[in-house]
Amino acid sequence: MPGIDKLPIEETLEDSPQTRSLLGVFEEDAAAISSYINQLYQAVRRIYDAQNELSAATHLTSKLLKEYEKQRFPLGGDDEVMSSTLQQFAKVIDELSSCHAVLSTQLADAMMFPITQFKERDLKEILTLKEVFQIASNDHDTAINRYSRLSKRRENEKVKYEVTEDVYTSKKKQHQTMMHYFCALNTLQYKKKIAMLEPLLGYMQAQISFFKMGSENLTEQLEEFLTNIGTSVQNILCYFSVRREMDCEVETMQQTIEDLEVASDPLYLPDPDTTKYPVHRNLTRKAGYLNARNKTGLVSSSWDRQFYFTQGGNLMSQARGDVAGGLVMDIDNCSVMGVDCEDRRYCFQITSFDGKKSSILQAESKKDYEEWICTINNISKQIYLSENPEEIAARVNQSALEAVTPSPSFQQRHESMRPTIQSRPPTVRTNSSGSLGSESATLSALSLDSLVAPDTPIQFDIISPVSEDHPGQAKASGQSGRRTNPFGESGGKKSETEDSILHQLFIVRFLGSMEVKSDESPDVVYETMRQILAARAIHNIFRMTESHLLVTCDCLKLIDPQTQVTRLRFPLPSIVLYATHQENKRLFGFVLRSSGGRTESHTTSVCYIFESNNEGEKICDSVGLAKQIAFHEELDRRASEKQKEIDRVKEKQQKELSKQKQIEKDLEEQSRLIAASSRPSQSSGEGQFVVLSSSQSEDSDLGEDGKKKKESEA
Repeated sequence: MPGIDKLPIEETLEDSPQTRSLLGVFEEDAAAISSYINQLYQAVRRIYDAQNELSAATHLTSKLLKEYEKQRFPLGGDDEVMSSTLQQFAKVIDELSSCHAVLSTQLADAMMFPITQFKERDLKEILTLKEVFQIASNDHDTAINRYSRLSKRRENEKVKYEVTEDVYTSKKKQHQTMMHYFCALNTLQYKKKIAMLEPLLGYMQAQISFFKMGSENLTEQLEEFLTNIGTSVQNILCYFSVRREMDCEVETMQQTIEDLEVASDPLYLPDPDTTKYPVHRNLTRKAGYLNARNKTGLVSSSWDRQFYFTQGGNLMSQARGDVAGGLVMDIDNCSVMGVDCEDRRYCFQITSFDGKKSSILQAESKKDYEEWICTINNISKQIYLSENPEEIAARVNQSALEAVTPSPSFQQRHESMRPTIQSRPPTVRTNSSGSLGSESATLSALSLDSLVAPDTPIQFDIISPVSEDHPGQAKASGQSGRRTNPFGESGGKKSETEDSILHQLFIVRFLGSMEVKSDESPDVVYETMRQILAARAIHNIFRMTESHLLVTCDCLKLIDPQTQVTRLRFPLPSIVLYATHQENKRLFGFVLRSSGGRTESHTTSVCYIFESNNEGEKICDSVGLAKQIAFHEELDRRASEKQKEIDRVKEKQQKELSKQKQIEKDLEEQSRLIAASSRPSQSSGEGQFVVLSSSQSEDSDLGEDGKKKKESEA
C-alpha cells in the first residue's frame, strides 16, 4: 500500500506560501472526497431503500397469500389444493421476507451507518475548521497590519500594548486552529479509505449472511465461493491494519501539537526579545513575511504583505495561493540600508547595483529587520557561492570588526553636544591599517596614513566635525533655521541664490564625513568612501538622512525636503576636490577646505560622502560647471569694475573740461562788457546807435532764448 501524504504540522507557525499551496492541494482533495462520498452515499442509499422496499413488498406478498383462504369468490369454490399451495408459498415467502428484513437491518448498521457518520461528522468538521481557520487568518492579518502602522515618533504605550496583545492572541489562535485543521486533513487521508471500504465490506458481509440464511437453496460450492470472496476482500483491504495505523498516527500528531504549542508560545509576540532569540548575522538565506511599499499615486502608497525568500543571488516573493515565487530583483552587489518611511518602524531599502531599481520593505520585528539586512549584505558580497558560506560570512564580519573599532570618547562628546536627541548613529574611529577588500592599483602605491590620519572620527550625522569646534560657523555659513525655496519662487526677501544662473537639484543621502590629511588626489575621496561604508556595514548603521542638494554658482546647499530648511551650506570656493566612485556611480564625495579647526594654526580638510540615485557623475559635472561659471563671472565682474573705473575717469575729465570752457567764456564776456563801457559817447544819436548796436550785438549773441529772457527782464 502506498504511503499516506501528510501536511507538516511543524511549519504551521511560519505559514509560508509553500505550506499554503500544499494546504490548497489538501483542501482540493477534501472537496473531491466530499463530492465523491456524496455520490456514493446516494448510491448505497438507493440500495438500502430498495432493500427496505423489497422487504416490505415480500412481507406484504406473504400476508396476502395467507389471507387467500379467507377470501370468498362468487364463482370459485373451496380449492384445498390451491389454498395449501399458496400457504406453502406464503411460508417460504415469509421466511424470505424475514431474511430481507434482517438484511435491511444489517445494511443499515454495516453499510449506511459508517458512510453517514463520515459524511455528517468528519466532512462537516473539515468544513467547520476551514471556516474557523480562515477567520483566524484574517484576524491575524488585520492585527499585523495594525501593528505595522504603529507610529515610532508618537508612541502610545496603551495603544502599543493593546495592539501587541491583539497580535499575540490572533497569532496564537491562527497557529492552534491551523494545527488542528492540518491534523483533521491528515486524518482524512486515512478515513477516506476507510469510509469507502467499510460500507462496501458491510454490504458484502450482509449479503453473505443473507445467503447463509437461505443456504438450504444454495449449493456448497456457492457458499464456499462467497466465503472465499469475503476472506479475500478482508485480506486485500487490510481493514484492521489501516485502523491501527490511523490510531497511532493520530496519537503522534496530538503529541506533536502539544509540544509545538509549548515551544511556540513566545514566538506569538510580533517583536520577540532579542536577548532570548539572538540575531543571526552570518545567514546567506532568509525567508519570511515582509510588507512591501507600492506607490499608487504621486504621493500616495499602499503596503502589501507577501512572503519573501532568497534564492542564490535573487530576492523572490510569493503571494498566498501562488504555486511558485516571482523575481523581485537581483541582489548581487546591491546596497541595503535602513530608511524612514511613512512613520513606520523596521523599514529598509534595497537598491540594485545599477541604481535603476529599489524596493522599500518593512519587517515585523527588530530581529527580522537586522537579519534581513545582514543576509542581503552577505549575499551582495557573493559569499553564498562558496562551499561554507556561513563560516566565510562570520570570518568576514570578524575581520571587519578588527578593522573598524568604535571610539567611546568621540561618541560621548558628540552626544553631549546634542542633549535633546535621544538616539544617534554611533560614531566610530577608523584604523587605516585594516582593509575589507582588495585595494586599488593607485592606493597600493600610496600610504593610507598620508590620505587619512589614523584614529580619525567618522561623523554619520549632518553636522560636520569642523562646525562642532566652531559653533558660530554654522550661522555664518547659512545653517540657521531659515526656510529656503530652491527654485527662488518665494515672495518677500530675495534669496542669495536667486542671482545665480545655475540651479540644479539632486536627491542625496548623507553617508558620513571625516577629516583628511590631503586634498590633492581623488584617492582621498575613494579611501574615505571605503572606510565610511565599512564602518556602516560592520556597526549596522543603515539609516541615512535624505536631503536635496542644490548646486549654484555660489555654494552647495543641503536642504530638508520636508521643511525646506537649509541644513548645511558649502561655499563653492572652499570645495577643492570632488569625485565619484570608480565602480559604484551612485557614490560621490568632495573635500571642503576651511581655516581653523581643532587648531587655529593651519587649515583643515573634511571629506563628505553622499549617495545619490545613480547621479554621482552628474553631480560632479554640475559642481564643475558651477566652478567654471563662477570663474567666468569673477572675470566678468573684474572686467566690469575696470571698465566702470575708466568711465568714471573719463567723466571726471569731461566735467573738468566743461568747467574750464565755461570759465573762459565768462572771462571773454566780461572783457567785452568792459570794452563797451569804456568808449566815449559822442552824441546822443551816436550813443543811441552805439547802444542799439551793442544791444543788437548782444541779442545776436544770446540767440532766441536770450532775447526772450531779456524782454522778460525789461
